Amino acid sequence: MRWVLLVMAVLMGVFGAIVGVMYAAQRSLIYQPSPGPLPSASDVLPGGQDVTLRTSDGLRLAAWFFPANGSAADADTAPVVLVAQGNGGNRGGRVDLARAVTRHGISVLLFDYRGYGGNQGSSTEDGLARDVRAARDYLVSERGVLPERLFYFGESLGAGVVSELATEHPPAGMLLRSPFTDLAAVASEHYPWLPVRQLLKEHYPVAHNVASLDVPMVVVYGTDDSIVPPALSDRVAEVADARRVTVEGAGHNDRVLLDGPEVVGALVELVGSATR
Repeated sequence: MRWVLLVMAVLMGVFGAIVGVMYAAQRSLIYQPSPGPLPSASDVLPGGQDVTLRTSDGLRLAAWFFPANGSAADADTAPVVLVAQGNGGNRGGRVDLARAVTRHGISVLLFDYRGYGGNQGSSTEDGLARDVRAARDYLVSERGVLPERLFYFGESLGAGVVSELATEHPPAGMLLRSPFTDLAAVASEHYPWLPVRQLLKEHYPVAHNVASLDVPMVVVYGTDDSIVPPALSDRVAEVADARRVTVEGAGHNDRVLLDGPEVVGALVELVGSATR
């Protein structure tokens, strides 16, 4: 009996140590930025403009604005999509999305969160909420984008970012790519042996956010997503009463879900239906 108790104590100690390490390191597991450096926007796409966003807590964030059809003349009247990326990389990985969308007469703002793309600061849920508000403030206050011309695009973690923004500042429409109901639901899939709901500092309650919204929404996801289970994305669509676009055989980080025809087509259709 004494030997059994000793083994149990050791196992509990090991488990406790693992839990402690996971708790301390969780943000490094959630946020996986690429630092840059990045080129000038005009070197990336014709007509691209370098932009500096200013957050409410004093950070300066780098961003790119790409006018519709590469023309500054079209930027004053074209619909605009604010893109909130997922947890990995930086805005450079979303250039092909911007290229495809601007060809359809839609302007695009790509920005990097704090800690991403060479920006200062460390990423947190509260920090990213400030960052996306700085992006929206730039579009509305400095570029004069009217609410009926402003659309949100949230990719994976970015779905949590823009859905929270939408509860305060509803857009003309919103596309969520590979969204989850909340971050704990995803973590539970990957760490079923951990009490993730008790440990997580970040929440990103997407389903809760969209339930209160009354804006046109589209949810796009791949049927072979091994990072965000398709059932979670489907549940978000159900709660939001959103149109579903499923990409057969696509995994979470497959190119087709970054800037493929299904994603671009769904966004263009959403913008077109809301601005007719």
